[in-house]
Order: sequence, then C-alpha cells, then structure tokens
Amino acid sequence: MSTAAGRLAARVAGIVAMTGLVALMTAGPAVAQAGALAALGSPPDPKVPVSWDRYYDHAAVEDIGRRLEEAYPDRCRFGSIGKSYEGRDIWLLTVTNFRVGEADRKPAMYIDGNIHSNEIQGQEIALYTAWYLCEMADRVPWVSDLLDDRTMYIVPTINPDGRAAFIESPNTPSSPRSGVAPRDDDGDGLFDEDDLDDLNGDGHITMMRRRDPNGRWLVSREDPRLMIRARPDEPGEYEILGYEGFDNDNDGRVNEDRTGYYDPNRNWPWLWQPQYVQSGADAYPTSLPETQAVIDFVLSHENIAGAQTYHNSGGMILRGPGQAQDVVRPSDVRVYDRIGEIGETILPGYRYMVLWSDLYPVWGGELDWFYGARGILTFSNELWTSYNYFRIERGEETPDRHDRTDYRFDRLLLFGEAVVPWTPVEHPTYGPIEVGGVKKQYTRAIPGFMLAEEAHRNMAFTLFQAHQLPLAKVDSIAVRPIGQGLSEVTAIVANKRLAPTHTQQDQDHRISRPDWISLEGGDVVAGFVVTDPLQDLAVEQERRPARIEVESIPGMGTVTVRWIVRGSGPFTVTVDSPKGGVHSLSR
Repeated sequence: MSTAAGRLAARVAGIVAMTGLVALMTAGPAVAQAGALAALGSPPDPKVPVSWDRYYDHAAVEDIGRRLEEAYPDRCRFGSIGKSYEGRDIWLLTVTNFRVGEADRKPAMYIDGNIHSNEIQGQEIALYTAWYLCEMADRVPWVSDLLDDRTMYIVPTINPDGRAAFIESPNTPSSPRSGVAPRDDDGDGLFDEDDLDDLNGDGHITMMRRRDPNGRWLVSREDPRLMIRARPDEPGEYEILGYEGFDNDNDGRVNEDRTGYYDPNRNWPWLWQPQYVQSGADAYPTSLPETQAVIDFVLSHENIAGAQTYHNSGGMILRGPGQAQDVVRPSDVRVYDRIGEIGETILPGYRYMVLWSDLYPVWGGELDWFYGARGILTFSNELWTSYNYFRIERGEETPDRHDRTDYRFDRLLLFGEAVVPWTPVEHPTYGPIEVGGVKKQYTRAIPGFMLAEEAHRNMAFTLFQAHQLPLAKVDSIAVRPIGQGLSEVTAIVANKRLAPTHTQQDQDHRISRPDWISLEGGDVVAGFVVTDPLQDLAVEQERRPARIEVESIPGMGTVTVRWIVRGSGPFTVTVDSPKGGVHSLSR
C-alpha cells in the first residue's frame, strides 16, 4: 500500500471510530452501558438519572422530585408541607407502595435535613433515600417488602431559604447557620446591616491575615496556605483578623449583624428557653414558619413512629435528651441502644451518643420535640467525620503541628482545589492584608467523590431503623364452641419488630390513642385481654367489648385477646395501631 493510501485508510478508520464514539455518547443509558457489569448497590439503568456528587438548589430538587413521581407513580408522590419565610415550598416526597394499603395508615418514618443553612448534605442524603427506594424496589426484594409495609415521608430541606443563601452567596463552611428572616443581632435598631464581605470576590468567605512582628501566628513549613500558632517562646509573623469583612455600620465591630441570626434548631416547643438562656431561640417556639410547617405535618400524621433529622458534621448518631432535666424512658433507651449499636457498624467512624451528656445541652431542639411531644423514636445524624479523610481513628493521627488532616487531604486527594491561597487585598480599615483559607463547601460538606457512599451508608442506617419500627399482625385465631350457641374466640396479635407500637413516652403521656383489636362476625357478648395465657387469666373490658383497647404491643412480642360471641363464625380479627399499622385475619 502506498504512503498516501495508508494515510487515507488511517483517516477513514479514525472517522469511523470517532463516529462510533459519538453514537455511544448520544445513544442513551441502554447503549452506553452495553458490555458493562452493573455494580451492586446501584440501579443499573435508572429511570431517573441523578448525579450524587454535587449539591442541588431548590429548583433542582423540584425537578428530581417531579421526575421520580412521573417515573414511579405507584411508588412516589411529590408535594409540599408548607412555605418558607421567603415563600419557597418545603418539598415532601412520600415513598411507599401505593398499591398496598393506605399510605397514611402504614407505620411511617419521617426524614428531613438541612435545618441549618450550611449543613447542606442532609438534603442530598434524604433525596438519595427517596431515589434509591424508587429505583431499587423492583430489584431488591427487601426494599420492595419495606415499601409494602412502610411509608417514608422525606422532606429534603426544612430550611430552603437558608440553603439558597449558602449556595448563592459568599460564605464560610459554617455560615449561615440561621434562616434569612431579618433580625437585629446587635441591638442598634437596624437589621442585617453588617454581614460578611467577600473582599477578593471569589465567592468564598475566608480568613484575613496581616503581617505583624508582634503577631502570634506563623506560616506552616509543610503547607504555605496553613497558619499555625507560634509556641509561647517563639516569635510570630502574622496576626489573624477573622473572617473577611469590614465595619459596614461604623459601630467599631465587624460582621456582627449578619443575615438572620437565629437557630432553627432551638425553636421547637419542648423545653424551649428564651434567648438569654439558649442562644438562637428566637422570640418564641414556632416563631418560624418552617418549624410550624413540620409540626403541622407531624401532628396530622399519627402513623409516624420513627424520625431521622440529618445535620453535619462530626460523625455522630445522636439521640435525646438534649437536657439533663429531660429523660428518655428506660424501655425506650433499650430500643435506641440496639439501633445505635447497629448504626456504628453501618457507619464506620461514627459514634452513638446522647446529645446533652456526650455533646452539649440543647433547649427547644427538633430531636427532643419529636420524642418528648410525640413519643417518636428519633435520631439526628451528624454527617461526615474526619475519620473519612484517611480512615484513621481519632487519636491515631501522626501529630505534626505544621500540618492538618484537612489540608493534607486537600493536597493529596483534591490537589489544592479546596483551599484558597493567600491573596493580597486592600482593606478599608486594616490597609494591606491577605485573605485565604478553606472554601465554603469544604471541611463540613462532603467532597463530591465521597458523597454517594456517605449517602448510602446513612440511608442504610435510617432504613434499618424504619424496618425495626412496629409492625402489628394478627398471628392466629382460635375458635372453641362453649355451648348455648356461644363461641370463644381467641386471637394472638404479634409485633414483628424491635420497637413497640407505643413508646413508653407515648404511653406515659397518652400521646396517641391505644391500639384497637376488633372482632367482626357474630354478636360479641364480652371481651378480654388475656394477661397470662398459661394460667388462662384475663381482664374483661367492660365497654365496647367488640373493640379491645391495648396500651401497646411490645417489640418482638404478642398480646392475646378473647371474646365470647353468639355465633360460630366466620370471624375476622383486625388490629388497628396508630404506629403499628392495620392488619386483618379471618377464620
């Protein structure tokens, strides 16, 4: 073959190859995945493709929710539980098998996230849960069974205004924690007039430093972006001036009246305390429309038996109480402890903890309202832990004052993307300074390539809790003729899960109605709760004997009831438990 012919053949071959590549890229998931081996734990060909390596805004959440509802109309309903201060919808995804039972009569799990504006990954993990359940129910029998028995109420963010402020505005990793309703933080009669200022215009609020021979800070010899404290006997080179900003209202203070500034997780009507006791409490419990929207939803859904609220960070599986003055009932503690123990296995690096004694006291928190006011078993996971940087346990890191784990992770795995190098700027008060430090989506928020794993593991923990919520079933019915046209009907009703149908908190405060065990068929003469089946001891219910009232069905336990009935059947026994579901059996 001539040289010219060879070049022509190579060019044709290249065009053919490129054409094939373009066709592969544009043909859609079915073709693009041809020849691929599906990884376990993920849908091989999702009807609703979603990238779980990023953080979504309000419009994107609506888009994902509506696409899930359209793709899975018998599995997902998309709606809203109310409006935020700025008028955004507080989105709700209800996920269950709508073809089996009534969604609002099944034992339910409530999930929310992002109550604090900067704690953004709670939304993605809640949203991932809805997506995974919809996509995998046809593939994984355990998921299908869960949706037959359970309803999942998923509210990805209960602070959509604050989330938008974090995403759209320059911020630190820890700001804003608040929502955006204006408040006068410094008591000068003005509202939100001295916020953070992005001095170098890079979209992040980092630290300010200034050269000062009397300063107490040094540049790390390991990473020039990192500042370290000088030892007591060591001269320094810099002073740290705080986060980027200047005195906008000329009161001698910097950044002291930011957007909002209350704490949405101190606004709940359970052991609430005013601002001078609990910082961030706001004027009164439920002063925020977002708090009231969640409370209204929960009060109207008595079937909610468990809850999870996602925060960040620190790698914690938290339960209440938030205060030493409060208490979690001992029998409920045993349920919490078992679920928390499994959680530490599912979530390496996380610790199961009690809020007030292992972290810090909280007055008027969401976690305590759910359990205290509603008797709902509730966890709050603090998402992300420094253990995940290098999978090194706390206390086992190599001590080096000239380095820090998050900076090392940035150098070795993010290649410098997460930290802004020191940049000179002119400050209106301080003169020539430099700004630099970690970006807003680093240290607290999960890096993109690790987000899917963190979402899946936390989802798995929450689904384990959902699985262990009460599940009441009529186990058996025995009928015995006793003469004179009468029959004795005995039914055993079982709870097939760890959690009781009523927590001890629920029982002690009579928060929700008792469980009802009803008999249809014949004329009921008398009804009894059998207190000791072996000795045949029973207590008669004097009123409405056809519907026996039971305070609770214990976890992994049973109750036995009995009726004296005119007639020989057939009989149908139905258990109707607010948090344990509805089930019937006939004989």
